[in-house]
Amino acid sequence: MNEALGKNIHLVKEHVGMFKASSNYDIYDPDTGAITMECREEGLGIFTKILRFTDLKRNTPFDIQVKASDGTQVVRVQRGFSFFLSKVTVLNERNEIIGSFKQKLFSIGGKFAIRDATEKEVCQLKGKWTGWNYKFMAGDTQLAHITKKWAGSGKEFFTSADNYVLQISELVPPTSVARQLILAAVMCIDMVLKE
Repeated sequence: MNEALGKNIHLVKEHVGMFKASSNYDIYDPDTGAITMECREEGLGIFTKILRFTDLKRNTPFDIQVKASDGTQVVRVQRGFSFFLSKVTVLNERNEIIGSFKQKLFSIGGKFAIRDATEKEVCQLKGKWTGWNYKFMAGDTQLAHITKKWAGSGKEFFTSADNYVLQISELVPPTSVARQLILAAVMCIDMVLKE
């Protein structure tokens, strides 16, 4: 597993642009301000690009790759065309399936079951529909939290609505697959729940 995932706090900044069809983010180290990972959605087909500018954007397929600053893949997130509820597949650095997300039926604000490769539930992503406030919960234990608020030294990076903070609990070991699944979920919340 890539050492970039060992940090407990990640500052995520979306690339802003008019008429952009793909989802691209940079992930920063809050202590140094350096980019530690890049999230890119490359190779979109023309049909998908066209649909991204319609009301069907939320239903379009995606293939998002998160790579460390040295270019090695950390995690990959894929979904085919979604008609009703999303099922997202997560792959590791060797493109092996390590888990999936399955959207909950009738959830207010968005809720996902995050499962490992054997379909065992690792945690649930629970959120508020009023904004960017999501928690990764394993029973009553919070494994991670995503918010738009940041009061640390890197807050000057994060002044627009397209940026947020991922805080992973120290309870999640640095080598745990749960870290990869949590990061993968963060990268596709916009595509599945927020659009």
